Amino acid sequence: MRLDDLYLWYLGDPAAPRYVGALKLVAAGKGVSLRYGEAWLASGFALSEDLPLVDIEHMPPGRLAADAQRAVGAVDDARPDRWGEKVIRFVDKPRRLSLMEYLFYAGDDRFGALGVSTSSSTYSPRAGGPLPRLEDAQRLSEIAAKIEALEPITAVEAKIIAGGGSPLGGAKPKALIDIDGEQWAIKFFNNEPVDTPLVEHATMTLAARAGITVARTQIVRLVGANAIAIRRFDRERGRRIHCISAGTAIRAATAAGEEPELGYPELARILRRVGITRDDNNLRDARELFRRMVFNILVDNTDDHEKNHALLVVSPFENGRLRLAPAYDVLPTNSGQGYQEFICGAFGRDSTLENAMSQCEAFGLLPAEAAAEVARVIDVVRTWKEHFAQVGVTQHDIRSLAERIDGADLLGQRTGFDQAGFQSPPARRKRPGPFGRT
Repeated sequence: MRLDDLYLWYLGDPAAPRYVGALKLVAAGKGVSLRYGEAWLASGFALSEDLPLVDIEHMPPGRLAADAQRAVGAVDDARPDRWGEKVIRFVDKPRRLSLMEYLFYAGDDRFGALGVSTSSSTYSPRAGGPLPRLEDAQRLSEIAAKIEALEPITAVEAKIIAGGGSPLGGAKPKALIDIDGEQWAIKFFNNEPVDTPLVEHATMTLAARAGITVARTQIVRLVGANAIAIRRFDRERGRRIHCISAGTAIRAATAAGEEPELGYPELARILRRVGITRDDNNLRDARELFRRMVFNILVDNTDDHEKNHALLVVSPFENGRLRLAPAYDVLPTNSGQGYQEFICGAFGRDSTLENAMSQCEAFGLLPAEAAAEVARVIDVVRTWKEHFAQVGVTQHDIRSLAERIDGADLLGQRTGFDQAGFQSPPARRKRPGPFGRT
């Protein structure tokens, strides 16, 4: 089936889908555009800052790398992740591998609250069955292993893993499952040098101790391996929450013709500007984002790219304010590469506390406040070995991770950080007014 035209729907209430607009393949097949429908223009909301409610064909960025494909604005977050694309290529075998095919074959359980249909009058997504349940985890892992090894699978197996699970993530084997009536993503061991699912669970729970809001995780025991299940934060009591990735938010806020600064400081500025202002939630989110940056540096989580941060769009029809979504995909990459995927400060992507502190004002923090946050995270990270062991990570894996986390560079930063060196300057005395003291 050749897909040049599809239709976007909003599924905040899945029982009452709302038509958003028409999707069209553009830019020589490398991009997807959006034109809002009349009803959505009258009573909908802008899906992202770069998609205002005006009656034009919104186009994706004009300059794309040779092998890049991108849908316009928030629509790009409705596409499957790299693993989802791999499953689509393997299971559905579309004749053409354009972004439209990926958008369609991702199915009905994609990230956020957007859906893709072949009709503008009726929500008609790619057909799919009920989600597998927790008791199907072992079979799911075996199907994922077959796909990873490019081994043939049966029609029944193809139906079980159709879509591949498309919450934001990456290239690692995963699927969606139902646990007690809630949707979770389950990620499988993929012959990594360490027990990655258990290490991720340990790291996420350690991050929670550092004052970071994390997605709920649990370990699923399989034959000869562990898997990790992560509760979806874009689903709540049967409703779907409109979400955008950090990359989408930053690109949408970047002036036309300028290069986006894909990093923590710029994301913090967006949270402070467009975040929920009630009870200073926007400031708290920016401060937490600073902690996440510091934590990622200190545990050697260098895979902190733009798709590994997300924002919840709260009350989109009223004000479209943003909240920092729970952290996910937080674990040591054990690479020791020395730089993050997301910009941290004045020294670009350098994995240093000096870099993290260099633009603390973007997070709404004075140097003394930022230093206190760094010290708080250091106090938690220095307990990582004990915490990992308590969660069940083997001593073999702890020793392997320690080569990076407790290596000279990161350990030296933990032990050498001087909180006292970042004291705020004394408050300036208020100058008297022209009429003397009041």
